[in-house]
Amino acid sequence: MLTTQRKKIILEWLARDGQVLAAPLAVEFGVSEDTVRRDLRELAAEGLLQRVHGGALPASSAVAPFSVRRTLESSGKRAIGMAAASMIAPGQVVIVDGGTTCAELVRHIPHSLSATIVTHSPTIAVALVDHPSIEVIVIGGRLYKHSIVTVGAAAIEAMSHIHADLYFMGVTGVHSTAGLSTGDLEEAYVKRALAARSAETVVLASKEKINAASAYSIGDVTLAQTIIVEASTDIALTEALEATGVSVVRA
Repeated sequence: MLTTQRKKIILEWLARDGQVLAAPLAVEFGVSEDTVRRDLRELAAEGLLQRVHGGALPASSAVAPFSVRRTLESSGKRAIGMAAASMIAPGQVVIVDGGTTCAELVRHIPHSLSATIVTHSPTIAVALVDHPSIEVIVIGGRLYKHSIVTVGAAAIEAMSHIHADLYFMGVTGVHSTAGLSTGDLEEAYVKRALAARSAETVVLASKEKINAASAYSIGDVTLAQTIIVEASTDIALTEALEATGVSVVRA
């Protein structure tokens, strides 16, 4: 079988099953596992899948620059943002991540709400300027331009002084076994540190992020207590997440 034929089948099975394993592929194709791993490496280099130990998962498509993602209209993200905003109670201290789904969240925060929003996203901070009863605390650090958020040691040090009620986390991948992931190592460290400073972590996950993985692990799915997904998300995928003990809210 030609390499191109093997790769085509690998991608078809990945779309069908949500994951592929190198050993069964090698048996099916009648080739060595090294040959299959080479195929997976090449497909990963093209951004068509995410390699994990023993095989591969679908690659997250939520990796475009922020300026591009911001221009893409999504009723699903709006619904997720609205559901997330409704979870904020008056007087709470709430951490809000960066990213386009979190941007939808702040658009739906009532102007009458009195709360404290902590963020490492300049974009999120500016969006709250016209909310008279929202106190905004901005975490400083090195600006990661892809997501327009601050990262690094200074950001993590600032977080150590925060005790939040809620943390709304943005991710690029949510998978029942591969966990929560993102496309930058330092950003993964920051998200994990923010989760540790909050009583409850809520992940905002639009459809393209479910059952997908990115290169850098934030942590197990159970790092979050709740995941908000689009109403149309495949029930089999959300059941796999709920089996881990995480609550899934459909928006």
